[in-house]
Amino acid sequence: MSPRDPIVRIDLYPLHVPFREEVRAALQGGSGKVAMSLNVDDHWLGGDFLICRMTTEGGVAGVGEAFVWLVESGVSPILMADLIRDHLARFVLGRSAFDIEAINAKFDDNVARNEMAKGVLDLALHDVAARSIGRPVHDLCGGAQLDKVPLCMVLPLASVDVICALARQGLAMGVRAFRCKLGDGLTQDVAIMSAMRELVGPDVALRVDFNQAYGPNQALAVLDAIAPYGIDFAEQPVRADDFAGMAKLQAQTRIPLMAHEGAFGLRDLHTLAEMDAVRTFGLNAERPGGMSRALRAIDYAAARGLDVVLHNQPSGVGSAVILHMHAARARNIRHATELQGHLMLEDDLILDRITYQDGFGHVPTGPGWGVDLDDAAVDRYLTHKPISVVA
Repeated sequence: MSPRDPIVRIDLYPLHVPFREEVRAALQGGSGKVAMSLNVDDHWLGGDFLICRMTTEGGVAGVGEAFVWLVESGVSPILMADLIRDHLARFVLGRSAFDIEAINAKFDDNVARNEMAKGVLDLALHDVAARSIGRPVHDLCGGAQLDKVPLCMVLPLASVDVICALARQGLAMGVRAFRCKLGDGLTQDVAIMSAMRELVGPDVALRVDFNQAYGPNQALAVLDAIAPYGIDFAEQPVRADDFAGMAKLQAQTRIPLMAHEGAFGLRDLHTLAEMDAVRTFGLNAERPGGMSRALRAIDYAAARGLDVVLHNQPSGVGSAVILHMHAARARNIRHATELQGHLMLEDDLILDRITYQDGFGHVPTGPGWGVDLDDAAVDRYLTHKPISVVA
């Protein structure tokens, strides 16, 4: 067995993992169908995932994960799996996992956009490469700068009483940062932030997420009204495709803005930065294209003097990915990371749980991501037959 053994098999698993019962109740009891300011027609009942496992000729296997929400991503796990099988897998099979950059170049030369499909492959390549040499992934990215990552808790758009009750639970767990969903109008937004600041005190970090609720003028009025409560940044106050509106708004508010629904791929992030439309990058692991592209985005943000926030609702694999990413670039990430999957999902799809304690997530140790996929759980939550592609 050689570290440069070629990859000979790719297995793809489309999954749906239900949320815990109390999470479903909180989401259905909040604003709209999903306890946020999105005008969707369906309740949000669980997480959709695509799990990718790659295996080398020598038997080394690595995994990647994409958390997929159609409302934001425009794709489903099975659509991503079909794209990988029919168009992207051929650029991976027969190659070494250490050929990551050459493989990513082939992806970009032959398939436009589709960063999440490319990203789940990139993540699996990192796991294979690291496991091939018996090292954690962060050692391929400069090494870990810390062994535990500060976490932020996301609160649904609900009544002030419900939001504050959930925040008290977070405080009891040692959480020192909260993201508040807003977007039900200026009066309610101010009521939420006033109550939250009174509850958590002056030293706990608060950030907000509007989920595209407002036009630029209305957003400015709300941002002005909540600014006295000390807001670290505001996520996606206007429509995802309104880059000009984001730029206009950022020029008028002292609160840093962050794009999320409007930021897929390095091109989006670079354009928003060049337009002075954001002062914070929000990154999921699988977008803007896996570990390779996310690290580039973090480095670019640092060079531009912009902040970075890592966030997602992943299973155990995706959580390990983000913890490794934060650990490898901790110097350039001053905001707490958002990891909600272990609180929201009824199963984290890994054999041994990641340690979450006193408001921190501990970076898994061991080769690769440091976690192992629970095959029985994967089988239990399959929504389609697995797709396998072999060399």
